[in-house]
Amino acid sequence: MLVLISMLRGVNLGPHNRIKMDDLRALYKSCQLEDPRTCVQSGNVIFRTREKNVAKLVKKIQAGIEQEFGFRPEVILRTIEELKQALAANPFRNRRDIEPSKLLITFLSAQPAAEAHSAIRDLKPQREELHLIGRELYIYFPDGIGRSKVRWSSVEKLFKVTGTARNLNSVVKMLEIAEELQAAD
Repeated sequence: MLVLISMLRGVNLGPHNRIKMDDLRALYKSCQLEDPRTCVQSGNVIFRTREKNVAKLVKKIQAGIEQEFGFRPEVILRTIEELKQALAANPFRNRRDIEPSKLLITFLSAQPAAEAHSAIRDLKPQREELHLIGRELYIYFPDGIGRSKVRWSSVEKLFKVTGTARNLNSVVKMLEIAEELQAAD
């Protein structure tokens, strides 16, 4: 059985698009997704499925959320192997000066066009460091995310793909949960 990590974009940020994690797990079960487990309150659900068609799963989850909660978030899915690859490709992994809570990995819905690399340079970040590798954008915010001038809306317009970001601590935790779920199979 396939273990997948799903990340919902824009859930539980501020007063809009609120979902309790108990309710989200129940929704995943109602979509015939097995053993759903949540990680933090931002819409990360790790689950098992027999369905191999990722696009079909995304639509099924989105439709369920829309029907149950009244909004349709972007849903990004990754396999355990893809999450491991994203962590292995982390360009900051060997640096000791990196605070994991200030490193965001943005999981993109698709690989952006080749010109996305030059688009990063056009953003002219001040102290932030950005690296695009495959379907992941790594951004280190040495002064904290709240003080940054780099906004996802600007990046999204340049890349022409959607995505959702998680800090390094959350990504590591999601992988741990996914591996536990896989080992229990």
